[in-house]
Amino acid sequence: MKILISNDDGYQAPGIVSLYEALKGLAEVEVEVVAPEHNNSAKSNALTLHSPLYVHTAPNGFRYVNGTPADCVHIALTGLLGYRPDLVVSGINNGANMGDDTIYSGTVGAAMEGYLFGIPAIAFSQTEKGWTHLDAAASKASQLVAQLLPSLVEAAQRAAPWLLNVNIPNRPLSEIRGFKVARLGRRHAAEQVISQTNPRGDTMYWIGNAGPAKDDAEGTDFHATAQGYATITPLQVDLTDHDRLPYWAPAAAQLSQVSPLARSQASEAHAATDQGDSF
Repeated sequence: MKILISNDDGYQAPGIVSLYEALKGLAEVEVEVVAPEHNNSAKSNALTLHSPLYVHTAPNGFRYVNGTPADCVHIALTGLLGYRPDLVVSGINNGANMGDDTIYSGTVGAAMEGYLFGIPAIAFSQTEKGWTHLDAAASKASQLVAQLLPSLVEAAQRAAPWLLNVNIPNRPLSEIRGFKVARLGRRHAAEQVISQTNPRGDTMYWIGNAGPAKDDAEGTDFHATAQGYATITPLQVDLTDHDRLPYWAPAAAQLSQVSPLARSQASEAHAATDQGDSF
């Protein structure tokens, strides 16, 4: 089995180093890292289209790219690796990717890029920043990957990849109660933008912190991680609001109807064309 690892915190981040060390110890598994050169948090699925990308190799063998998390996985899968990995893993992120965070997350974006290429993928995050108990998070990540490895063959045969978002509490291994499947919760709107004045007198802005949990009811990732569980949330790319399709159908039909004035103008134009053709 071949596993590609990426992240959004950069190739030198403690999270990706710990994840690599944990996964390379699995039996009959080959692991390779292609990650961003610098921190790319909140880059989501962004690809770099208007400037060149370069790949370099670090002393520890990790390859790094001057681009986004999605760039790294995209380049790896479309020519850099020379093979198709069986699994794409992203992380371990320095902080939670729960609820609305998944829309912005570069960690999830890297995993999703693998999923878009038809490869099963997992995004791993710790629920709090600071890398505390990172060894425990890496151990739980390795445990999950080891359990899922046999299913990769079936996923490839059925061309049915899956995308998982996993959040692990910053707790000692003995205090993590296990895994629990959970839906995404919701956050309140982000905090106010922070404005400052630079030495030249120009106003500069910093994006505010993420808002607190709004929907953290039982069954959500917020609730389960607070109870000490690592959460597994299956994600999908289809953003269609299927339940609302019938609601918008009448409006689309009404907009598609030709007004009497437009119909009259079209008829006059058609008649004028016919007369022109007769000469």
